[in-house]
Amino acid sequence: MTGEDAPDGPDMTGPSPDDHRIGHQIDDRAIAAHVPRLRRYATALVGNRPDADDLVQDCVEKALANRHALRDPSRLGGWLMSILHNLHISGLRGRRRRGAEIPVEELADDLALSAPPADRGAVRDFVRAFGQLTDEHRTVLLLTGMEGLSYRETAEVLELPIGTVMSRLARARERLRVLLDGGAEQAVRRIK
Repeated sequence: MTGEDAPDGPDMTGPSPDDHRIGHQIDDRAIAAHVPRLRRYATALVGNRPDADDLVQDCVEKALANRHALRDPSRLGGWLMSILHNLHISGLRGRRRRGAEIPVEELADDLALSAPPADRGAVRDFVRAFGQLTDEHRTVLLLTGMEGLSYRETAEVLELPIGTVMSRLARARERLRVLLDGGAEQAVRRIK
């Protein structure tokens, strides 16, 4: 396993004598209980259900194989989100090396097609605007807005300082608002 693939997260450190014992406290059911939340986040990240299911499956597989490394079982949810996020980033890097591909199946999971006809225009506008955000901005919006994580929890999942999360979130919200309004970005006054 390479450093890029490792399920490193805020709750993990090197092995200790207690790791084996702690890993047994995390049974398959505890991990399975987080699958709906992981699937929701993965679907929002990758944009379609089949790829999201693959990402969640890879996440659960990696978690089961490395559950002995989680020191604090109460942090299981954040640890799983970190693994999922890291797998997603690794996948993005791989796709950038291979080039863009658009499978036909993606059209079947078009969010705008699932909305009532009156709302489709607004949903399409949102999906289009959301897709124009950077990966960092989409990720922080998804974790705080859709998953309801606090700034602290988001910082732990993304392994970032809390100030960076707050800054990215503010910039992401502003950029999304501008894209939806079709207006010009407001100049942000910097205070030194």
